[in-house]
Amino acid sequence: MSIAGKNLKYLRKLRGWTQEEFSNKLGIKRSLIGAYEEGRADPRLEVLEIVSEMFKLTLDDLLRKDLSEVKGSSYLARRRQQKLLADSNVIHFVPVKAAAGYLAGYADPEFIDELNTFTLPMLTSGNYRAFEIVGDSMLPTPSGSVIVGEKVDALDEVKNNFAYIVISRNEGIVYKRMLRNNKTKNKYTLMSDNPQYQPYQVNAEDIIEVWQAQVVINKVGSQQRWDVASLGSLVSNLQEQVSMLKRKMN
Repeated sequence: MSIAGKNLKYLRKLRGWTQEEFSNKLGIKRSLIGAYEEGRADPRLEVLEIVSEMFKLTLDDLLRKDLSEVKGSSYLARRRQQKLLADSNVIHFVPVKAAAGYLAGYADPEFIDELNTFTLPMLTSGNYRAFEIVGDSMLPTPSGSVIVGEKVDALDEVKNNFAYIVISRNEGIVYKRMLRNNKTKNKYTLMSDNPQYQPYQVNAEDIIEVWQAQVVINKVGSQQRWDVASLGSLVSNLQEQVSMLKRKMN
């Protein structure tokens, strides 16, 4: 990788941009960013001029200095400090189109770094991730909602009947309520809020990650409305399901 290509990658990551976002700002194709960062091509002069203006650096800095090793740069020092302060609030977003890739790349920092990010001021410091959900199994939470979850480090920390994003080898990414099985410690029951969907079990060894739901984001007007009769039926069906599950687990 050339010094210029390495510097472009360093500056992009310093801002928290994906390759797509960076390419849009520079007015070039995303594939070119990849080629520059991987050393398959050298950045064109006009691209470097835009970057130098964007980051208030000289062309000599971009072409000759390894910026990741530069000490005492006031600009870089400020950016590094800002990023460190923001890191506790940064939420990586996993859209539906990235769900398949996430199952393979959830532990790959490079893959996670390519995901778009955002922040929410109401969250306390923690490890958060956001997932887009599809389907009506968790109504009244509508399809297309974004669930912001906080990482659960160990399965024994799962709280009965709380909502979680569960990533497993067989089921992929799902949004469900979790129930521990008192008889079989290595199994967990996943239950939908929509009573039309039956609960099912997953093996603990198949579960890759669990994120406890903290915030639900959806578009105005997309929230499902329920009339009194529907709500009564929903509560009755849920109570019946919970009672049946308790009998099975005990």
